[in-house]
Order: sequence, then C-alpha cells, then structure tokens
Amino acid sequence: MNKQISTNKFSVNGKEYVPPSRPVVVVCMDGSADEYLDTTMALDRMPNLKKMAVQGYRGMVRGALPSFTNVNNSSIVTGVSPAVHGICGNFFYDTVNDEEVMMNSSKYLRADTILAAAANAGRKVAVVTAKEKLRDILSYKLEGGIAFSAEKADQAVLETHGIEKVEEVVGHKTPPIYSADASLFVLRAGTALIEKGMADFLYLSLTDYMQHTYAPDTEESLAFYEAQDAEFGKMLELGAVIGATADHGMNAKIKSDGSPNVRFIETMLTEKFGNGFRVICPITDPYVKHHGALGSYVAVHMEDKSKINEVKDWLAVQPGITEVYDRETGCRILEQPEDRTADLLVLSGRDVVLGRTPADHDLNALDGSLRSHGGRYEEMVPLVISHPLNATYKRKAMGDPRNFDVFDFTTNGIQ
Repeated sequence: MNKQISTNKFSVNGKEYVPPSRPVVVVCMDGSADEYLDTTMALDRMPNLKKMAVQGYRGMVRGALPSFTNVNNSSIVTGVSPAVHGICGNFFYDTVNDEEVMMNSSKYLRADTILAAAANAGRKVAVVTAKEKLRDILSYKLEGGIAFSAEKADQAVLETHGIEKVEEVVGHKTPPIYSADASLFVLRAGTALIEKGMADFLYLSLTDYMQHTYAPDTEESLAFYEAQDAEFGKMLELGAVIGATADHGMNAKIKSDGSPNVRFIETMLTEKFGNGFRVICPITDPYVKHHGALGSYVAVHMEDKSKINEVKDWLAVQPGITEVYDRETGCRILEQPEDRTADLLVLSGRDVVLGRTPADHDLNALDGSLRSHGGRYEEMVPLVISHPLNATYKRKAMGDPRNFDVFDFTTNGIQ
C-alpha cells in the first residue's frame, strides 16, 4: 500500500467517501452503450476490461435523464441527480434573461463536486476531459488540482489548469476533437499522471464521436475500444482501482432506407396549433458532426399555458413519441430542476430523434449515419469496477444503482 496516498475520508452532497490508499480512476466512456463492450470483449479485444468484469464487477446502471453529456458528467462528479445539481442539458432556454444559452459554465452548477472535496481532503486530483466544454463544470471549486481537456491540451498553463507542457507529460500531440485520439489522449494522460506521481484521484471523461459515427461491430469501433483497453491495463499495473461507466448509450436514429428518422416538434406544433411555441433541443453543443443537434429529448416552452394539457395529449399520440410530461410530472419522474424546466418535456423512441424545425438542423454536417441519444433508450449504461465488491455494495448493485454512484462504488465499495 502506498503510504503517500491520503485515505482521509470526506463528505459531499450528503454522502461520505473513504478512498483506498491507491490511485482511484473513474472513467466516463462517453456514449458507450453496453453493446460496444459486449462486441469487443466477445472478440477478445478488451482483455483487461474482461479481467475487470470477471474479477471485479460488471452490471447495468441507470443514468440521468435527459441522457446527454453535460447532464450525466455533472451527475457523476457530484453524485446527485439533475434536480439537485441543476444541469439539465447541454443547452437551455434561460427564461430569466430571455436567451438560449450553452449550459457549459460552472455558474449553473448548484452542488459541490466529489473531485473538489477529494482535493480538500489531501488527494492529488486530476480532471481530464476530451471536450473543452466540460472543463469548467468538472473543475468547479477545485483547488490545487489539475484540470485540462484533450481538445486544448496544448493551451494548458500552470496558473489556470494546474499543469503545463501537457504534450510532454503525456507523450502525444493535442488531438483533433473529431477523432478516436481525442478519447485515447484522455486515457493516456491519466496513465501518465499516475505514473509520474502527479495524480492519485482521477476523473477521465471521453468523447462519443466514435460512437456517433460507428456501430459496435465495425472495425473502427473495435480498434478504438482495443486501444482504450491497453490504457486500462497500464493503469491496473500501476495499482489503480478503476470504475468505468458511461454518460449515455447510443442508438441508430434512421429509417429503413438509412435516412435520418426525425420529428421536427416545433414545426409539428405550429402547423397544428399556430405560433407561440419555443422548442429547445438540449443536446445542442458546438460539436455538430456528432449529432447535428438532434437527440431523443426536447423541451417545449409555450406562450399559452391554458393549452398545455391539450398539446401534451396531442403530442403523446404522435408517431415516434414515447413520453410527454408537463413540468410538475416531468420534474418528479425525470428528476429535473423545476426553474430550468419547460412546460412540456418530450421523449422519443429508440430509432427516432426530435428536432426544432428543418431549418435549425444541418444534416449535411454529420460524419456518417445518424446515431444519437438523449431519451429513455440510452438511459441504461454499463458499470465496471476493477476490484471485487464488498457485501454491502454487492447488495446495492442488485437494487437500482445509478451511473453517478460510480465514485461511491469505486471508493467505498471494494473489498
């Protein structure tokens, strides 16, 4: 056991964490539906993850809804639902300031993070994210730690990121964000930081460009997961306890002819009921090649509140729509922050995405076929823990564990 690694316990958001005296690594394998792991392990191309699953734990856990990146990363690093931490999308309509804005600033976060608490308790904390958009949220109140993105690794400086000369530390150049290397750089950085003694409590958040672009059984996807597995192996050799989960799954959102299967909700509502609707697509972010701002969840703001039930009932029976909730019901069932929630919340089927109007989405920007997420069908994700669970957490795993319990399982749950 490494005597230099702090085992001081700490509490955050009503939960206590007692970390082991070895490196703790939590990985968010962005977009990793269970099919990706099944397919790759079945072909023996992820031997280290297979070893983790056999010797430790592998199961399915429920993510936060909507099943988007910012929502679930925020839940993972706080250990609580969107109703508590306040991040309800990548993008939302700020009714107070009457503007549609990106939700990628820590000013929107209403809960402290496990990472900041671990740093305050004496751990050497590092946050490495593929996407720069997440860095501000994930490093909220982090004092004395390391936080940088693969996307802008070459711009990290000691004063603001806790590290400099990242490319030298990692041994790789800053990768393009639309690449497998964007995620692999994050994992390689994690390995390097542990190896050099720069971090012993890490959160590594990948990007889902590959999952948006390639199905699980393609060679591009298999090679990508095989490369991830090599880094898992290196971390295990360095004595790390690893907890791996995903922020959301991924499904093809296409018709039988391969074309995008889209319902443009604002267009549908305007044609049926007239003007007075503002449809927000919370999946919206700067990475248009991923999904074209098309996901399986949208929020509908209405000028005429007296028509909420009428519109809800009409939407609920439209083809491709699976769930429609008013604000009160949606906040309860979907665990949303009420003051940032629309009048109606709409979810779609496994093979369907929801958009605003055709003019609001550039389908030509997509790399490949349309694969996306956001709804109920991308809610269940894998959880893999590298070491055997103790009796308490074996029982917890049989209940309704969440992806944002991953730090709890990884720090408190091992034998």
